[in-house]
Amino acid sequence: ATRFTPNSPVGFSTTTDVGTQFGSTFDGVTTFDSQAYMVPPGGNTRERNRGRGVLSGGRNNHAMQFINIQSQGNTQEFGDSVTGDGVEGFALGSSTRGLFSGGYPSIGNVIEFITFATQSNGTDFGDMTTGRRSGAGVSNQTRGLFAGGLNPSASDVIEFVTIATLGNSSDFGNLSVARDQLAGFSDPTRGVIAGGSTPAVQNIIDFVTIASTGDATDFGDLTVARLGCVGLSDKTRGLIGGGSIPGSRLNVIDFVTIQSAGNATDFGDLTTVRGYAGGMSNSTRGVFAGGYTPTQLNSIDFVNIQTTSNATDYGDLSLGVNFVFQATSDSHGGLS
Repeated sequence: ATRFTPNSPVGFSTTTDVGTQFGSTFDGVTTFDSQAYMVPPGGNTRERNRGRGVLSGGRNNHAMQFINIQSQGNTQEFGDSVTGDGVEGFALGSSTRGLFSGGYPSIGNVIEFITFATQSNGTDFGDMTTGRRSGAGVSNQTRGLFAGGLNPSASDVIEFVTIATLGNSSDFGNLSVARDQLAGFSDPTRGVIAGGSTPAVQNIIDFVTIASTGDATDFGDLTVARLGCVGLSDKTRGLIGGGSIPGSRLNVIDFVTIQSAGNATDFGDLTTVRGYAGGMSNSTRGVFAGGYTPTQLNSIDFVNIQTTSNATDYGDLSLGVNFVFQATSDSHGGLS
């Protein structure tokens, strides 16, 4: 090959840092002897390396840790939270940046961000309109939403940020019912918020159109009313795993088709009862990390999102047993 073109346009990215385009994009060559020359894999380097999930905080633990979702194993250290409020907060992300906000014990309104590809401490992003904990985060490639939460009572507030632009959040609309301890997930156009407490335990599922400000709309019901459950998704299907009802924790996993409103359907079971865990996903796999049984867990489960079945052991948390995580990834279902 006489020449190849670096930094060629890649449609999925709106940033200038899009990596290097490889493959058979060589100038002046019409045939290529694949037996004489190594042919590198096609696709953009940043896209090929996506699949990182980051967990922030947890009970009595302000550290961040990460996994490569497609590879089973234990978590690795990522950095530290800038706020230290890593318990019962909000989490969301684009393909390049993860955002964490709120939390306990201070019930702060600080939003911090990390760059998925770079292991480092969190950096200040801006502030939520009101400090809250125990809410849900949903996002697509451009916009992130913080929904519900507690301070001091259950909230119906939904607010949004533009993930690539530092700044404070703005009003988006309201949930159908004020509640906290929610699960959230999304596809590229729709965000779904499920379960929670008012303080009565709820089976409600709401949805919003992420690009359009407005109030949430009823989607359907969970198979079991619960709070402290975990949401994750690929581009078509959302899963709601674990959670709590008065007096016990659950191992149930539900699923919904995000673009088709209706009641949730049974998916399978977690390896153990697991409330207040962290949830992460890529385009095929969902991961449930940590939780509360009522003893704290260090185990991690995974499922293949498009295949109904019970969860399988993935690995362990490397920074101690923990629960009430904030968790997000660079490749969840809200990203196109």
